[in-house]
Amino acid sequence: MNWGSRKALLLVKLNSTATHIQCRTLVKVRLKWAKNKTLDNIIETHTHLKAAYLLKHTIVRSSAGFITSKSISDSHKVLGLTIPTLRFIRRYPTLFQEFNHSKYPSLPCFRLTEIAKNLHDQELKILEAREPDLVERLCKVLMMTRNKIVPFESLYPLKWDLGLPDDFDRTLIFKYSDYFRVVKDKNGVSCLELLKWNDDFAVSVLQKKYEKVECGEKEFSKFRRGQSSMAFSLRFPKGYGGQKKVKAWMEEFQKLPYVSPYEDSTSIDMNSDLMEKRIVGLLHEFLSLTEHKMTKRNYLGSLRSELNLPERFTRIYTRYPGIFYLSMKCKTTTVAVREGYRRGKLAEPSPLAELRGKFYHAMRTGLMYQNKGLNMLPQLAGLSSSDCGEANGNEGEKDETTRKDRSADACSDSEEEFDGDIFDVFGNGNL
Repeated sequence: MNWGSRKALLLVKLNSTATHIQCRTLVKVRLKWAKNKTLDNIIETHTHLKAAYLLKHTIVRSSAGFITSKSISDSHKVLGLTIPTLRFIRRYPTLFQEFNHSKYPSLPCFRLTEIAKNLHDQELKILEAREPDLVERLCKVLMMTRNKIVPFESLYPLKWDLGLPDDFDRTLIFKYSDYFRVVKDKNGVSCLELLKWNDDFAVSVLQKKYEKVECGEKEFSKFRRGQSSMAFSLRFPKGYGGQKKVKAWMEEFQKLPYVSPYEDSTSIDMNSDLMEKRIVGLLHEFLSLTEHKMTKRNYLGSLRSELNLPERFTRIYTRYPGIFYLSMKCKTTTVAVREGYRRGKLAEPSPLAELRGKFYHAMRTGLMYQNKGLNMLPQLAGLSSSDCGEANGNEGEKDETTRKDRSADACSDSEEEFDGDIFDVFGNGNL
């Protein structure tokens, strides 16, 4: 049975039960937040990795081919750091080469090392090869919104998470003008509008899972007869999944009809159980679209109106700890989808995520050997995926002490990391 037929069955089932579901009340269960050290370490790693990536993009964008210490002196909050950017960039001599300005000898400057240039070239090749996937991903984000329009100011902070090119607003969008258009909203804010709806894109990760052979015709037959519904994968913190009240609550929740994040939800009561399941499905889908299956909580908050989410939708993260993990690591709030990780690594890393693992390996090598980092460049020149793996926070015992001692002060101290445009790393705004 093709997806069109399955979607029709889902809609019939949804319409026949919507009135009943919108009047039901799920069992109210309050669960204490449980810390996950593995995911916290991954989030901490990505904080540093992202900051280094943004500095790399800044140097690449510079017409001079380098940046000065003066130009980055006030950029630590933009990068999500609590230490001076100059101190941060000097930690990684394997990526950033320091030299004195030709005109002002006392002014430190930084350019990319050969290994950093090599990794950047690899990134460009990956982005070029994955261009159709990136277009689909951007379309999906727009397709989940009410009016199929998203302000650029909400998209720019998500570039890293969605794996979009640094200059997607000047290249990708205009190259695919049949899909996208730049418009101004009533307040004069630049927005991205979707022009072309693609039914093939309007299939969520959960729906694809139920299309796979391993789900079996028997399971889909139960779903078709109304005996089961599309169920989310659950990975509860230790000691939670076995509680009777939690089992009863989640069984009732899983039996609710699944509302695709690409379907119109304006007719669903905001206070209903059906809307709650729709919100869980939408957040699950959005996080599944990201490269590392996580993003900052305030990034999603900036899209609340566009995604038709209630004002206090963030309670969903802690209400469903078997699906999401909320981390306060690095003095900011990050939300991740649990099923995206297995044993401390991405379950299905993309080529871009694997390349970022190489980038982090180069960073970590420079940090481990400090001033000797430059001498490690010959050994790093032949980096391959098998050498370093994905940047996931599972560092070896050799550098564990160094990482713990040095990383705590290099994290974000605010959820308002992107309150400036010092480097133009989130777009030039001249659209």
